[in-house]
Amino acid sequence: MNRVNRHTSIKTHTLSEYRDRLQEAGLLVEAHIPDAAEPVEYLSYNSKDLGKNTLFVCKGAAFKEEYFRDVCRQGILAYVSETAYGETDPAIASFLVQDIRKAMPVIADLYYNRAWEELNLIGITGTKGKSTTAYYVKYILDAYLLDHQKNRSGIISSIDTYDGVIQEESHLTTPEAMDLHMHFRNAVNSHIEYMEMEVSSQALKYDRVDGITFDVGVYLNISEDHISPLEHPDFEDYFAAKLKIFQHCRTAVVNMDADRWEDTRKAAQQASSMLTFSTQNPMANIFGYDIQKEGHDTVFKVKTKEFDRQFRLTMPGLFNVENALAAIGAVMALGIPVEYMVEGLERARSSGRMEIYASKDNQIVAIVDYAHNKLSFEKLFSSVQQEYPGRDIISIFGCPGLKALLRREDLGTIAGRYSKKVYIVAEDPGLEPFMDISRDIAQYVEAQHCEYEIIEERGEAIQKAIAQGKNCILLITGKGNETRQKYGANYLPCISDVEYTKKYLEEYNTRQKE
Repeated sequence: MNRVNRHTSIKTHTLSEYRDRLQEAGLLVEAHIPDAAEPVEYLSYNSKDLGKNTLFVCKGAAFKEEYFRDVCRQGILAYVSETAYGETDPAIASFLVQDIRKAMPVIADLYYNRAWEELNLIGITGTKGKSTTAYYVKYILDAYLLDHQKNRSGIISSIDTYDGVIQEESHLTTPEAMDLHMHFRNAVNSHIEYMEMEVSSQALKYDRVDGITFDVGVYLNISEDHISPLEHPDFEDYFAAKLKIFQHCRTAVVNMDADRWEDTRKAAQQASSMLTFSTQNPMANIFGYDIQKEGHDTVFKVKTKEFDRQFRLTMPGLFNVENALAAIGAVMALGIPVEYMVEGLERARSSGRMEIYASKDNQIVAIVDYAHNKLSFEKLFSSVQQEYPGRDIISIFGCPGLKALLRREDLGTIAGRYSKKVYIVAEDPGLEPFMDISRDIAQYVEAQHCEYEIIEERGEAIQKAIAQGKNCILLITGKGNETRQKYGANYLPCISDVEYTKKYLEEYNTRQKE
C-alpha cells in the first residue's frame, strides 16, 4: 500500500497525536501507549507491506486473529482495531476504536499530512458516466496545464489511476481511504496541482472520503443500481449515499435533468455554491442545445453567462453531451478559460469507453464500452439505434457475481429488447457460479423473444459474433480495456475486449480478401 514518492519527505506524527486525533473524532475506545513520543514512520493494512515503526490497521470483515499474530511476529510499533486481542506484546501500542472504517480516513489524513488540501480536487459521482466525465475533465485540464508548462493532472477512476508515482489499472472505483490519501500525497510530491476522481456510492456510504473537501463535486444522475445484500439494501439507501457528495464539496455541479431533481437540489445546498447543467432547461447555468451528429462526431452548442459557442466531441455517443456539460461546469468552477474546454473535449478519449472498430467492408461495426447498469445500457442501446439506423444490434455482456442483482433483469431486458442476438459471457463472476448468473440473465432476454447464447469465454463470443456478423453493430460491454477477470476471490489476467475485437476483426478482414 505504501508506494509513496519519498523524494519529498513527509512530517511524521507521534503515537500520542494519533490517539488525540482518534479521540477528537469520537472513535477511541481505549489506548495502550508504552511511549507516547514514538513516531509513526509507516502505515499499512497489508501484512506483506510493513516498514520501520509501522502503525498497522486491522481492517475488513475477513481479518483474523492469526493475521494479527503474524504481523506482531514481524514487528510493528502499534495497531488499530475494533477487536481487543488477548496476550499481546506489551511493547506494542494499541488503539481500540468503535468503527475501523471511520478510523481509517482519520489516521490516513494525519499520516499523509492532509495532502488533499494542496490539490485542486474534483470528485464525480453518479450511476452512469463517472469515468467518461473524469476523462473529459482531465483532457481539459491537461490542455490548460500543458500550455502553462505544468504537470498533467492526476486521476483516480474505475479504469485506471495516475498520481505521478503510480500508473495502474484500477480494482475499485474509489480506493480505500488509506490508499486514497497515499495517492494524494504522491500527487503533491510529484508537483501535480489538479486531480479528478470518481466517487462511488460505496466510498460515500462507507466513509472513504470522510474529512476530504472537494473543490468541485459533480453529480451526474441516479438510477437503480448496486442493490444487493453486500451493497445497498434498497434504492433509497443508494440515493442517500450518492447525495452525501454535497457534504464534501465547495462547489456542486448538478444535472438538472436527473431523476429526483428536487431532492438533489435541496441536498446540493449543503455546498457553498452550485452550478447546474442541462440539455432540457435553458435556465441551467450550463445549457447544451442544438445537438447534432456529424459522422462519428457529436456537435453541440453551450450557453453560459460567460460564453455561447460550439463544441465537438470526437468520442461517440449522443449521451456523452451530458458528461461534457458536467466537465464544463467542473472546470468553470476552477476558472479554466473556455478555449481549453473546446480543445480538451475535442481531443478527449477514455480507454475502453465507446471505442469504435469497423471491418474494412463496414459490415461490422464493433463498439467496446464499460456500460454495465440499467441507465448506461438504456442510453447506449437507444443512442446506437438512433446513430446506426437499419443495422442489427448484437450484444455481448454479463453481470458480476453476488452483487447489483437487479442488473440481471435490467440488462437482460434492455439487451433483449434492442438486440437481434445476445451473447451472455463472464463478467467478474467472483464466488458465484457463471452458469447461475447466466441463466438468471437469460430468462429476461428470452422474455423479449430475443435469441441468446451462453459462452463463458468473452473472446470466444466476440470471435463468433464477428465471424457471423453482417450489417450489424456489436455492442461489447462491461469490461472495456480491463485485463483482469474476477474468479473466486482472485483477479486473474485476461485479454481485454479491445484486444479481442481488434484481433478477430483482422481475422475477418483477412478472410474477406481470400
